[in-house]
Amino acid sequence: MKVRQRTWGSLEQCSFPTQISSLLPSNKNRSSLVHTLARSLGLFSRDFSPTRTVALVPPQSAGFAELNSYHTKEYLDFVLDPKSVDSGNVSTKTEFGLEDDCPPFEGMADYVRLVGGASLTAVKMLRQPRCELAICWDGGRHHAQKAQAAGFCYVADCTLALMALRRLTQPTPSPETGPTRKMRTMYLDLDLHFSDGVSHAFHQTSVGTGSPHLLTLSIHHAAPGFFPSSPLAALPLPSNDPFTLSLPLRPGASNSTFARAWQCVERVHAAFDPDYVVVQCGVDGLAGDPCAIFNWSLGPGEGSLGWCVARVVNEWRGKKILLGGGGYDSPNAARAWAYLTSVALGHPLSLDTEIPDHAHFPAYAPSFSLDVPAGNMQDQNSADYLDLVDAAFDAGVAAIADRMK
Repeated sequence: MKVRQRTWGSLEQCSFPTQISSLLPSNKNRSSLVHTLARSLGLFSRDFSPTRTVALVPPQSAGFAELNSYHTKEYLDFVLDPKSVDSGNVSTKTEFGLEDDCPPFEGMADYVRLVGGASLTAVKMLRQPRCELAICWDGGRHHAQKAQAAGFCYVADCTLALMALRRLTQPTPSPETGPTRKMRTMYLDLDLHFSDGVSHAFHQTSVGTGSPHLLTLSIHHAAPGFFPSSPLAALPLPSNDPFTLSLPLRPGASNSTFARAWQCVERVHAAFDPDYVVVQCGVDGLAGDPCAIFNWSLGPGEGSLGWCVARVVNEWRGKKILLGGGGYDSPNAARAWAYLTSVALGHPLSLDTEIPDHAHFPAYAPSFSLDVPAGNMQDQNSADYLDLVDAAFDAGVAAIADRMK
């Protein structure tokens, strides 16, 4: 879906693509819930928003060369071969991460091409002058590695989209950006889990060598034994690449904690001043998710998920892409992404909105409303800990500002 300023947009998975996306073993049928709820709420109507319009764009399946721009040939040869599901060698499946949380499944080849292509289609839409924002809720697969599936992710669509954006240049000077320059892209990940696949793809091990044109920032939970394990998931140190940032939060993170953390996000954004922003809107940090780690609410109060996304969409300059991600209570994921779509369209739905009668209506029991409210979990992010976060990001922002000179 693409959204324009008096034209914005979204990539809606039409019938066949939605069926393929709904085969994902970790989120069976979620794609169908997401897209049918959005449609039943009238979000795709040209009359929904008085200020922005939406255009539905069928995603283009990615070709081998497009996927191979990041993934290895050997990995793609295996996952794109339908025979690998039943007859693939066990050791080869293990080599490519196709076991445990990422088992091979019927339709896997179509799924990889479709989801990878959908996020690339979002990038292509942003090339159109009237398109200000593109949405792909079936994207956001941020754990997939160059040669391995991981964490329910079989294709690195986030990384592919960022690589495609990095190749774009500003064609003409503008009052906002001044003389022609290479475009800057910021990746912001709101998923409960660290964006290891994306962060590892662009991380530079030597300070001073990181690209000042692409920055990743992941807000997530990190603890011993919590997936994924990575040294990059910790708070930034002065010796780290300032363009690969992490903001780990402790259990029970609530709206007030996110509101405090968001001050760091705003400082990073101001220092980096991106032309494009890609937001991975994983919703497994919302209260009620089976992961049961954070106590985040959908909205609309300060620090809520909807509030954070609204800041990006309405207050940050440049073009944006909103992607999906984690979220293992499928009806709540559908609620959240429907609400965020309305936010992107400049006409946020009331969270008291009743779920319309449609094919998946029974799934929204017992509330049958749009809201995903906070629960009663204790927020373990103390003022002292958040002071440490502020201090770490003060140093990180200073390093970014120095590199951007």
